This record gives sequence, structure tokens and C-alpha cells, in this order.
Amino acid sequence: MTISTHFRTCPLCEAMCGLEVQVTDGRVTRIRGDRDDVWSKGYLCPKGTALGALHHDPDRIRVPMIRTGDQWEEVSWNTAFARCDELIAGVIERHGKDAISCYIGNPTAHNFSLGRYVGLFIGLAALPVIYSAGTVDQWPKNLTSMLMYGGMWSIPTPDVPRTDYWIVMGGNPQASQGSLLACADILGELDAIRARGGKVVVIDPRRTGTADRADEWVPIRPGTDAAFLLAMINVLFEDGLVELGDVADLIDGVDAVRAAARAFTPESVEAACRVPAATIRRITHEYAAAPSAALYGRIGTCNQEFGTLTSWLVDLVNILTGNFDRPGGIMFGKPIAWGVNSLPLPDFADGVTLGRWKSRVRGIPEVLGQVPVSCMAEEIDTPGAGQIRALVTIAGNPVISAPGAPRLDTALDDLECMISLDNSLNETTRHAHVLLPGLSALEQPHFDDLIPMWQVRSAARFTDAIFDAGDRPHEWEILTRLGAMCAGIRDADIEVDAFDDGYFAALAEAKGVDPAVAAIGSPGRGPLRLLDLQIRTGPWGDRYGEVPDGMTLQSFRDAPHGIDQGPMVPRIREIIATPNGRIDLAPDVIVADIPRLADRVARATDGLLLTSRRHLRSNNSWMHNVKILMKGKDRCTLLMHPDDATVAGVAHGDLARVSSEAGTVEIAVEVSDEMMPGVVSLPHGWGHDKAGTRMAVAREHAGVNNNLLAPVDLFDPLSNNAAVNGIPVEVVRA
Repeated sequence: MTISTHFRTCPLCEAMCGLEVQVTDGRVTRIRGDRDDVWSKGYLCPKGTALGALHHDPDRIRVPMIRTGDQWEEVSWNTAFARCDELIAGVIERHGKDAISCYIGNPTAHNFSLGRYVGLFIGLAALPVIYSAGTVDQWPKNLTSMLMYGGMWSIPTPDVPRTDYWIVMGGNPQASQGSLLACADILGELDAIRARGGKVVVIDPRRTGTADRADEWVPIRPGTDAAFLLAMINVLFEDGLVELGDVADLIDGVDAVRAAARAFTPESVEAACRVPAATIRRITHEYAAAPSAALYGRIGTCNQEFGTLTSWLVDLVNILTGNFDRPGGIMFGKPIAWGVNSLPLPDFADGVTLGRWKSRVRGIPEVLGQVPVSCMAEEIDTPGAGQIRALVTIAGNPVISAPGAPRLDTALDDLECMISLDNSLNETTRHAHVLLPGLSALEQPHFDDLIPMWQVRSAARFTDAIFDAGDRPHEWEILTRLGAMCAGIRDADIEVDAFDDGYFAALAEAKGVDPAVAAIGSPGRGPLRLLDLQIRTGPWGDRYGEVPDGMTLQSFRDAPHGIDQGPMVPRIREIIATPNGRIDLAPDVIVADIPRLADRVARATDGLLLTSRRHLRSNNSWMHNVKILMKGKDRCTLLMHPDDATVAGVAHGDLARVSSEAGTVEIAVEVSDEMMPGVVSLPHGWGHDKAGTRMAVAREHAGVNNNLLAPVDLFDPLSNNAAVNGIPVEVVRA
């Protein structure tokens, strides 16, 4: 018997917990939190313990496959790439390059190769339109950060470990561990706030697990968060509570914000929000009086009809109370290794221009290069110039995660070419002509690339692969070949190493380093070499010998439990990248949307609204094929308040029919006062009942897809983010 112990980072979410992994005779036999990890100090959620099950999952795709009709055949990598080459070249020859598109899924941000090399794929392919999970998740945050600070990923995050008053709005860190917020053991930090005499307030239609640990739960009607926040700002101005603090000299637009909030008194929004005016006034005064305070708005504030307004107002409340870019407020992470996404975008060097092009079918203007992912189906099945005839999907499952899922599920069968880079034969990839598997998390190194941009401490660790992947290509190599093929280069002429060298050289030059110098003593090609560059040209790096005691990748190899460089520090003056070097509190494009909100407030409705939710043991649709995580009671249920259940004529455990303008589903009812009256909830990421998948455990717990109820034309028009929260529905007994 051979037993070995490995230390590594969990790659599943923003918490980035340190793991101690025990391997016995080639199989993972135990995973627990690494108590010596400088970041997480032994904390671990149930998902992290399942990494071994994910790696050993018999349904995981390990060999490339080609589909002919309904039949799949395992093939060699050379055969798979030859088929990709044949399919892509055929589409280009028949329809031109504009007939190719791609979809980038959420797991990309958590993968060592994909996160660093999807940019090379996009650059090589130069596709006219790309789609991503971003327009179902956080595009309002990207837009407001771009307009206010000059960087679409310069997203401030709450300094939870040092705050005295934390408002959580539309987020549930108890389940997600934090989103656009990297903080280990978030509930432990919540308890610590209360223990030191602070306060935690959760504003959400549902009394979540986070709300159960907070001081106060404030139920709010979905889609009215922006009205609530404007009322807070109204109180700040009317009661003389505005204090800009140390960033006052960088701020423009205070008077415009005052004018925008003037009509939104707490009394005027009370009926729409279902929050008493007195509660809004009290919370505003408590927040302004706290020694430090942080307002955090997450996914429920993004994927709704006023996502951009709400995301903007979250930052404004923090700025107007002096809780911006200071300890205990909202701050910007300081990564030890800069992320590829942090580099400036040349297209916006002179300011942000929106609507540079429009979607072909509905004519929706682009925002930061993307239109709603719900456009993808119509762009595939609607004939005409520019119709999508080839699609590359990268670690995504839009048949589950995108509004308009039924139409997309049908449309994918019309494609002449579909290539999926994915480890699962799931509801989306079952349509692919070629399925190219990546490596498991334990077959590759890990060092987060994007997430440290909103990390509450500058801490990191590098972990090597636990299992040998053999001669299988890594995701960065697959992406490079696919990108070159989409550019019209035939596979026989693709030199992956040459493209990698060019990519590395460009990034080195962007950081002021001679690529030839950077290549000396490189730890290998691909993301390893790039990571070394990221560390060495980061704030504590050695800059290839210029700083003798600076960090390199080797520094982290020598520190298996990680390196911690301390908490966040004020850094807006180095972050800000707007053309005039200032923060505009009132961008015209955002302020112009306030009348739409005012109309929504004036026509407050009484019907049922649907929201989504997530569970601690789920991660979108990724984790539903892990038996240990699927144990216990059914989690895919319709949560209803007892009063609403009585009106609908349903009882706990009954089967209900839920209908929206987009569709109908039938699902078991779970009656609970954790929902506010007038709001029902379905979890997202389910609907594993499609024929042709290879996910046995998930099929046993299929659930229903809440995106069957999401109208394709319900989205935030400023950011193009889908509004999958606040959908009007009717519920009756099935």
C-alpha cells in the first residue's frame, strides 16, 4: 500500500480553501482542510471534499469523442483534431468566418489553463461575436466598474474581516462562499463582526443561511433593490450624512447624484420594495454612523431588470459614506500575481463606447463586446447572412444556464459544426460533433488568476498536479489549436509553441520586460511560464533579478502552505484608469435609466415573482453528478410562503405547475416562511433529464430547469445581463 499526502488549493469557488489530500494506491481516500494554509487555516466546505469523487467519476470524459448521429466513438487526439479541422474549415469555406461563434462558461475562471489562455483563443480566433455566462452572472458589475474606474474587472469588494457594519444584498455567502468576494470561512467572519460589537444586515427576498446568522433580515421585493438604494442615498443627502473621505478629490458628479435621488424618498419606494420607510431610514443612519461599513451587492442585484442601476448604487452608497477604498469598507484586492484580465483594453483607452455593433436578429446593442446569451439560439436558427453555423463551447452548459433554454436545445442540432472543450457529456455537449476533454482539477497545477482581484488578503499558494495526465494535451494547448483553426489556419500548419511564445512575449512586453530575458530559466511553457511572469512582475516580484529578494514561482514551490502579504490596502489611485483619472459618480448612460426605475416603482405589482437560489452542495450544474453531494432530501423544490401556498391551493410536498410567459414546469412544493410573501424560489443549475447525456447520478436527481421559465427578452438593457430574478409567474396545483 502506497500512501501520499498532497497540499493544494480547491479551485471550485472564490473561497480558494487549502486542502490536504491523501492518496492511497492511486485513489483519493481523504480530503480535509489544510490547517497550515496561510489563507483558509483549515476551513473547507462540502464541495471541496468531493474533488476526489470528481476526479474518479466514471462518467468523466477522458478520451476525445466524435459523434455520428446518436453514436459516440472514442478516438485518438490526432483523429479528433483532424475532425475539428475538417468541420471548421468546411464552415469557413461555405459561409465565411463570420459564421463561427463561441460560448465561454463559468468554470473557465477557475481553471489553471483556461483562465489564462481563453484570451489567446479569443485573440487568435477573432470571432465577430462571443457569448458567455457573464451576461447571466455579473455583467452589470463589469459595466459600472468600467464606467466609474476604467477597468471592467476593477470590482471593489467588502473588507469583511475589518468592517463594523456589513449589509449583504442579493447574495448568500453561506451557500456560495462569496462571489466577487474572496474570503475564507465567510460565516466565521460574519460571526466575528457580531462578536466585536458590529452588525450584519441581510436584504433578500429569502431568509437565507446567511440571514439566519445575521442580526437582521430585511425582506425586499425582487427587482426593487435600486429603489431601496436610491432611498438610502436620498436620506444621506437630506440628513446631511454624506462624507466622501479620502477620495473626495477624485470625485465628480455628487450634485447629479443628489438630483437623481431627490424623488426617491423612503416613503415613495415603501410600497414597491415592501420595506417600511422607517426601516430604510434607520438602516441608512446606522450605516453612516458605523466606524466602518461595507455594502455588498451580488448576484441577485445583478441578474435582474435593474442590474446596472443596482450595481452602481451599491458603490455609490459606499462612496457617499466614506466607506470606499479604506479598511472596513469596500476595497480593491492586491494580487500577488496580476491577472490576465487586469490588463487595460485598448478599445476603451479613450473612454467607453457602447453599442458599437448590434445583434443580427433582434438588433440588441453590444455592451463591452457582448449581447445577451439568450440571443445565441436565434442567431443559430434564423437564416441569413451571419447566421451561426459553427460553435465552440468552452467549459459551459448553456442549455441549462441560459434563458430560452428550450429553443437553444433545439437550435444546437442545426449546427454544421459544434466542438466542445468539456469534461462532461452534459445537456449541451451532447449536441457536439467533437468532444475534447480537459484535465481534472487534480491532474493540473493550480494558482488562481482572476479571483485574487477581489481577495480580502494578498495571499496565494501554488499547487502542482497530484495525478500524471500522461501525454494528454492540456486545455491551453487545445484552446490554441482551436483558436488558430477558427482563424482559418489548417491544423497541419499550426505550431502551438510558436503561438504560445508570441502570447508570452506580448504579455511580457506589456509589463515592461524583455521576453528574451523572461524566457531564461522559464519553468516550462504555457500557463506555468505565464504564472512565473505574473508573480515576478507583480507587486512583490523580483522582476527577473531587478529586485533580488523578490518573489518568483519558486518562492511558492518552497512554501507549500502559501504566502500571505497582508490585508487589502487603499489603492484606488493606482487602480483608476478612466481617461481623466477621476471617478464619475453619475455616468450619463446610467442616470438616463432612472426614469425606467421610477416607472417600475409607480406600478408596484402584487403577483408572484420567481427568484433563483443556490445550495452549499451545488455549484451551478457542475456538482450534480457527485453522489456524496446529492445525498439527503430533494433540493430542487419550489419554495413558497405559507400564505402563497394557501392561495395557490398547494400544500407541502404537492406537485405544483409553475408558469411564466416563457414556459411551464412541474415541481414539488416546499412550504416555508423563509420566503417573503409574494415571492417563490427555484434553484438554478438543474434539469438533468435530457436523453443522450452521460451523467448517471445527475439523471437520478434531475430536477427542473428554472431557465425554462426565463423569458429571453427580460434583461437589463444597460448591461445585457439576463433578468432571471423577478420573473412574474403563476402557481397552481398540478
